[in-house]
Amino acid sequence: MDSSPALLLLLALGLCCPGIHGQPVMRVRSHNDITQLRVGQRLELECHTDRDSGAFWIRQDKSGTLHFIVFISSLNRPTFMDHSLSSRFEARKESQIYHLAVKSFTAQDEGKYFCLMNFNQMLFFSNGLPLFLPATPTVAPTTPRSTPKWGTTEDPNPKTPDPGTRMQEEMNFLCHTLIWIPLAGACLLLLIALVITTVLCQQTRKRRCRCKR
Repeated sequence: MDSSPALLLLLALGLCCPGIHGQPVMRVRSHNDITQLRVGQRLELECHTDRDSGAFWIRQDKSGTLHFIVFISSLNRPTFMDHSLSSRFEARKESQIYHLAVKSFTAQDEGKYFCLMNFNQMLFFSNGLPLFLPATPTVAPTTPRSTPKWGTTEDPNPKTPDPGTRMQEEMNFLCHTLIWIPLAGACLLLLIALVITTVLCQQTRKRRCRCKR
């Protein structure tokens, strides 16, 4: 009677997690040296399992997208997800080992390769095997330096204008424009008013002179 709580707990775990006990064991490996892959190299991959229920081969590209390659049934019948894949891959089954061969490795085949198995209405993934070409070092392009003509001086280290300084100069120019335009308009109005006043004064003087005579 003392062991009844532990027994109930084990039964509950067995009902809630049916795939934990007896789940398939899968391990992916390659006999090739995958640390220094070359374009055009043939790669042999193996998925070792303890089940005989068929397996999928899947590739995960650099963006994380999964690409189904082939399904190998327990009767050693490979079914490619696309007919064009049969020209790039070979698949077969020997005992409980599911083989996948990349005929001529290219950048299109780069990614992480998995073995997938459907067992007890659950999907089980193997470890991922990364297959990537070595990164090629990029060299920055060098621009030829033009030699100055005879009799001319050229700054060997030309300075690029500071964006902050250029923006400050533009703001100053705008402020000066906003200040001087109203001032110029006001001066023009004053000049017009002065001309009108002068003309009116001259006309008034002429009229006063005529009246006195």
